[in-house]
Amino acid sequence: MQKGKELITLAQRIRALSQTGLSYSANEYEIERCKELVEISNRITSVVTGTSEDEIEACYHPMKEYVTPKVDIRAVVFNAKGEVLLVRETMDGRWSMPGGWADVGYTPKEVAVKETKEETGLDVRAVRLLAVMDKRCHPHPVSPFYIYKFFILCELLGGVFTETFDILDKGFFALDALPPLSLDRILPEQIRLMDEWRRDASAPVYLD
Repeated sequence: MQKGKELITLAQRIRALSQTGLSYSANEYEIERCKELVEISNRITSVVTGTSEDEIEACYHPMKEYVTPKVDIRAVVFNAKGEVLLVRETMDGRWSMPGGWADVGYTPKEVAVKETKEETGLDVRAVRLLAVMDKRCHPHPVSPFYIYKFFILCELLGGVFTETFDILDKGFFALDALPPLSLDRILPEQIRLMDEWRRDASAPVYLD
């Protein structure tokens, strides 16, 4: 598992450097070398994950800029019973905190509030940042992307559960009775850590 993550990180770094090279290089030979490095990155990722090179390439949009990590924002919502709000994802049928990729034009707090409303129907207020994690530093499954994860504590204001096309189910769960989690998005130890952090208003932001 660790070897695979190390290889994926190397592949991500190769892709980032080569895409940056493609953005800024005016030399034909350098451009060809950068394209070859992108193919090598895809090949390494394919070997480690079992995903085809075509599928991996399709995950990336053509870029003409400096490559940076993707940002995943998760809303940390607990009810009065100390139960955590989770949603069941259509992609793998497993559960995660509400959230997703950061949207251009929205602040991180706005993304947390918007995603919670869209995925559950509940109204929340973003309170404070609990953690910023480098996904590579935690035992998630390997991913073709390099990702930073923001965990934002949100206060439950009201609303009722509603249906949405990309969420199969939603609910509040006790920490000792969590459903099968989407480990690509959230780990049980992260949920427990967020519970611990939210209880201590003086706790510093967890930062990798």
